[in-house]
Amino acid sequence: MSEKPRWVPLESNPEVMNKFLTNVGVPEKWRMADVYGLDPELLAMVPRPVLALLLLFPINEKFEAYFKEQQQTTQEISPDVYFMKQTVGNACGTIALIHSVANNLDTIELAKESILQGFLKATQELDADQRAAKLETDVGLSTAHEESAAEGQTEAPDREEKVDLHFIAFVAKNGSLYQLDGRQDKPINHGPTSRETFLEDAAQVCRRFMAVDPDEVHFTLVALTSASDTE
Repeated sequence: MSEKPRWVPLESNPEVMNKFLTNVGVPEKWRMADVYGLDPELLAMVPRPVLALLLLFPINEKFEAYFKEQQQTTQEISPDVYFMKQTVGNACGTIALIHSVANNLDTIELAKESILQGFLKATQELDADQRAAKLETDVGLSTAHEESAAEGQTEAPDREEKVDLHFIAFVAKNGSLYQLDGRQDKPINHGPTSRETFLEDAAQVCRRFMAVDPDEVHFTLVALTSASDTE
């Protein structure tokens, strides 16, 4: 069996992520922005509308047990949710960004013939594992990832270094709030949401998640949002 590829980890930095989004064909009207906290007054500072929320957290035994319990639940998952597994090492940031954009194509119009448009078109009818395999060999996305990873404010870790931080994405699809994590087998449906309440609903899920390990403080939040507040 051939060894799976490993990428340089992507920094949780809006500038780095926006470089990636631009390179793969996402119009500049949609940008990543820092979310400085989950208090209502801090959430109110985030430009609207918000299309996705990304959470970066440290992987430990408490969170792994929490995810395992989530995966054992039986839920209704819309077939319209675009979900892919992660088989490329350190690609969780890029996969979270792909999940964020792919589940908002009713709002985001990708550049024609762009890298991401081509990938999503080629994988639309594939299952989560097949999409993961496709990413392993996608030169356009891997190049865009590497170029963006090199732009971080801190020195990027070596691609072979074990990184204990992981990105997951939250999106709204067909009226439900979904948690998308390429390390897991399926999306998690967290119940009803709307475009107007999405950020607050996702923040509530993040609060419950953080409560799993109250002693842990290494969390970072970024949102895919309008580059100019339109609401």
